[in-house]
This record gives sequence, structure tokens and C-alpha cells, in this order.
Amino acid sequence: MKIVIAGAGEVGTHLAKLLSKQKHDITIIDEDAEHLQRLERGNDLLTIIGSPSSVKVLSDAGVTDSDLFIAVTPHESLNITACLLATSIGARRKVARVDSSDFLEKKFGEFFKKQGIDAFIYPEKLAAEEIITSLEKTWVRQWLEFGDGDLVLIGMKVRDNATELVGKPLMSFPPESGFKIVAIRRDENTIIPRGQDTVEANDIVYFITSPKNVERVRNLAGKEQIHVRDIIIMGAGKITEQTLNILPDNVEVKVLESDKSLATKASSTYNCMVINSESSDPEMLEEENIEDQDAFLALSNSTENNILACLEAKRRGIIKTIAEVENMSYIPLAEKLDIGYIINKKLIAASYIYQYTLDVDVNRVKILTHADVEVVELTAKSSSPITNGPIKDLDLPRDMFIGGLVRNGKGIIAGGLTLIEPGDKVIVFCRQSSIRNLHKLFTSEL
Repeated sequence: MKIVIAGAGEVGTHLAKLLSKQKHDITIIDEDAEHLQRLERGNDLLTIIGSPSSVKVLSDAGVTDSDLFIAVTPHESLNITACLLATSIGARRKVARVDSSDFLEKKFGEFFKKQGIDAFIYPEKLAAEEIITSLEKTWVRQWLEFGDGDLVLIGMKVRDNATELVGKPLMSFPPESGFKIVAIRRDENTIIPRGQDTVEANDIVYFITSPKNVERVRNLAGKEQIHVRDIIIMGAGKITEQTLNILPDNVEVKVLESDKSLATKASSTYNCMVINSESSDPEMLEEENIEDQDAFLALSNSTENNILACLEAKRRGIIKTIAEVENMSYIPLAEKLDIGYIINKKLIAASYIYQYTLDVDVNRVKILTHADVEVVELTAKSSSPITNGPIKDLDLPRDMFIGGLVRNGKGIIAGGLTLIEPGDKVIVFCRQSSIRNLHKLFTSEL
């Protein structure tokens, strides 16, 4: 697939690297020549120096015959303009990053769809939605619903108190158990498990199950639900703003912001207490009675400060901590330090855009934060190879795994004898190296 990305910031750079590894034809546009030069080193992609508001620059980048144009510069208006221009010169699909949730409203989406923009992405809003889910389900590291909630993916860290699970071969839990373990993250390695594999204490384990079996899975893993009523948030940026917009009214919030001007602005717009403070300062945390809080959210612009603040919060007894970790190299460290739920805008944005890179009927794509695995929800078509027989006879790649499917509104945990029918929504887990095989499995042969 030929893909052109406008904007070599954090999101654009991450996308370019990710997609180029999958052998897509990637060109990235930016006005920073030095940054583009660094990006070219070690990555199989082309770069164009210039502004995506220039038709000539877009043409030089090959937008005229591109399959996908992604505008992710820091400037909302530039992204929209670039997508409109890309439409006019022939780009097939267009996605624009925006900084306002207004563009996500149905009426605006329909209007811009007519103008040729296929989708808007607002990473901060998506991050806030993940945070809210994490606060509602405090025992999970990741929660993802498929169909209309008919199947659920649950990622959580398993401790040694999960005696019914730790050390047991996965073949001890057949599909009739009501769940299936579809991925295991152990240290820095991701395991696509088979029946003889076992779960070890401190693994991050991904289960797929139906809503009626969620409590069973939680109990099996030895987890308890905490009801969050009092929160401290560190940082008054866009993710905090979006989180406050959708938090339930019965949650009490304090926001700590070290930048005085930002704190002043936030105090006039947020419907909560905003304190101008160095929020990683142990003395300040003690003054704010942090021990009495149910959750601590570190959402500042500094990955390092977020990690340290969460460690201090956990030391003081807060069980639920959430950290924005934008430096990708710090994610394994954050996992080892067990700081809690990790938010990364680049992964969130990539997951959203990813579905536009697959030439199959994709409903959803998610890159798992803690595991080198992608989960894809696809619709099986008539006569496609995926419907040719039971799963055990489909000769799937070693690093591809079918976790379940939704048929007529009912979630089904997949086993070796499961037959996939046309119209089924199939939940596939795979590594990046095998995701392109989805096309030949799910595309109709007719």
C-alpha cells in the first residue's frame, strides 16, 4: 500500500516507522529537514521537505496515486487543508488529526466525509476514554470490547495469589471454561500461547471472554475492584481536560500543575480544584492527603516525572495509578516498575489509523500497550479461506491466533473445532510480521 504521512512529529514518526516495517510504501512530509534526515536513517521510507498545504509538495510526495493520506501535523487547520487538497489530487483515503472533539460530532463527520475526509482522530480524547475505562475497572491493564460488547478482551497483571491459574497448563482451560488466554507478556517477551504453556506470577495476561464470565476471570486472577471516588491528577494538559469532560459527576478531583500560567488557565475552565504545585514533590503530596485518594493520574508532559510520581503514589498506598508514558523506550521500564496503567498517545493513534492500512473488512484494530501483538476484529466474507473448515485445519501462521467470534450478537470462544461462517466478526491476534496475511484469509475468493 502506498501511504503518505504529513507531519513528522511523535505520532507521524511512530506511524512511519511502524508501517515501513510492514513493507508499505511510505513517504513522510515535514518542513524540518534535519529531523527527516534522521528519520531516513535505518528506516525504509522516503521523505519530502515542505508544507502539506502545497499542492506541489503533495504531488512530489506521490499523493496523486496514494492509497492513504494521513495528516498528523501539530496544527489542526493544516491537517484539514492538507486532506482536502489530497482529495482534490486523487488520494484514495484521508485521515486528519484534530485538536477539538467538535470534529468528532456526527454532523461534522458527515459534512467532511462529503468533502473527502474519511476520518478524524483526536488522540487526547481517545486517551481520556481509555483512562475512564481504567478507572471504572481498576483491576485491568487493558479492556477492549468487540461486537456490541459481546466479547471482551481483558489484560491484567497476574500475581502469585492467583493459585488457580499460575503454573497450570493452558490446556486445563478449554473453551468451555468461558475464557481463553490469547497472549502473555513475560518480562520483555510476548508469548502467543499454546496448550502446553503456563502462566507465571507477574505475567501480564490477556483473556478473551464473554461479559457473563468477566467476574469469573477477575476472581481467577485474584483481583479486587476498587470504587474510585477521589482522584489527584498531575498535569493540566489536553488529556486531563478531556478526562474531566467525561468523568462521572460523583468523582472528586484535584489537579496539580507546576506551570503557573497553565494552572491559572485551568482553574478558570475546569470544574474542580486546581493547585499550582510541583506535583511530584513528596511534601505537596503529603499536604494533599494523597493516602486518602482512590487513584493517582500522572498526565504531565514529562514521562520521567510521571513514572516517578506514580512510584511515590504507590509507595504511599494508592493502588490505582495511571501514567502517560510517551517515550516508547520507557514503557518496558514502567512495566518493570509496576507503575500501573500506561497511556501512550502514539500507540492509541496508530491503533486507530491502522485499520485504514488493511484491504479487508476491518471493524477495529488495537495495538496492545504491554505486548508485541495486534488484535483485529474482521468480518468473514462468503467464500473467503477463513470459512473453509475448522480452525485447526486452516494452517494459520505460528504467530497468528483466533481468540473468538461474534455471531448474531452472541460471543463465542474459539477452539480448534470452531467453524467460522460468513458474517461472523472474528477476533484475530497476531504479530506485526503476520498481519498482512489477514488479506488472503479474509478476502473473498470470488
